[in-house]
Amino acid sequence: MSILLRRGILIGFGALMLVLVYLFSFANPFPMEYRSEAANAPERFIPLPTLDTAAYNARLLALAHVEVSTSTLAFFTATTTATASSAPRLWPVKTVYPDAGAILPFKRIVAYYGNFYSKGMGVLGEYPEDQVLAMLASTTRIWEKADPTTPVIPAIQYIAVVAQGSAGKEGKYILRMPDDQIDHALAMANRMHGLLILDVQVGQSTLEHELPMLEKYLSMPQVELAIDPEFSMKYGNPPGTVIGTFDAADINYAAQYLASLVRTYHLPPKVLIVHRFTHSMVTDYKDIRPLPEVQIVMDMDGWGSQAKKRGTYRRVIYSEPVQFTGIKLFYKADLKPPSTGMLTPAEVLSLMPTPIYIQYQ
Repeated sequence: MSILLRRGILIGFGALMLVLVYLFSFANPFPMEYRSEAANAPERFIPLPTLDTAAYNARLLALAHVEVSTSTLAFFTATTTATASSAPRLWPVKTVYPDAGAILPFKRIVAYYGNFYSKGMGVLGEYPEDQVLAMLASTTRIWEKADPTTPVIPAIQYIAVVAQGSAGKEGKYILRMPDDQIDHALAMANRMHGLLILDVQVGQSTLEHELPMLEKYLSMPQVELAIDPEFSMKYGNPPGTVIGTFDAADINYAAQYLASLVRTYHLPPKVLIVHRFTHSMVTDYKDIRPLPEVQIVMDMDGWGSQAKKRGTYRRVIYSEPVQFTGIKLFYKADLKPPSTGMLTPAEVLSLMPTPIYIQYQ
């Protein structure tokens, strides 16, 4: 046998072996399938969660003290029309629907506010942790009893960026809290199965500069944001010497930033709280844009007698509607004469519109 013939036989044999390996390893010429019973069952389609718009509309109408049908048509009629003899209805506000999983208006947020380094800034720095949590639990029960139709979710509202009277090394008149302090606030919120609200006082800094530094926390599903125009010093004044201001553009930036986190991290809608007690603290309110990913609360945080607080609420919250409303109650400042006491839950619930966010300092 010649060398060429022998080589040809070897090549042919090798090719045959490759074909057989392929057939038995990949092609499976003898089809034999083992399937479980579940594999024969039809696939189940699991739909994405959706917002109950009828329930949402009904709750908005209830906050606005409107007794009409809860249908979508009635909701839009109630919010967009008025008779010739009456002023246009301001509440409820017709805005974009939130994505599924939104907290508001299905639950009321009740928050305790402050900073661990200061006894004068609110409850969080004034009392030991266990006492704060016991007080907050008691307060949430009071609100649940006052309005049994609305579940209450507790919150720890921690001032994570604190305005300062001195410029500091950056010249921004702020002090940023270290992570261990924010972690402490987060742990307290988790103990209550509640929310952590990070409060930001920008001083002579900006939201664009400060918010990305908090992304580690704001990207968590149980962490919300509050911003305080009082300490936004756009014109170079030291904090505390004049009342600061945010424009709609600032608030929209914060909302858009939060919305980007919601989309990136697949979070439920965020809550953005804006403190306010004067007209000048928020300019161009009509340009503020709630988003499906971000619910905006305008919070009346001025202190004083019951009559003064009601009047301020009417002037800067009721008369300039955005989306949702809140009110701050001061354990000490609201008791200064001529006040005879803090507003009770029943009195707060009678405000128009009813606040869905309650903050205690």
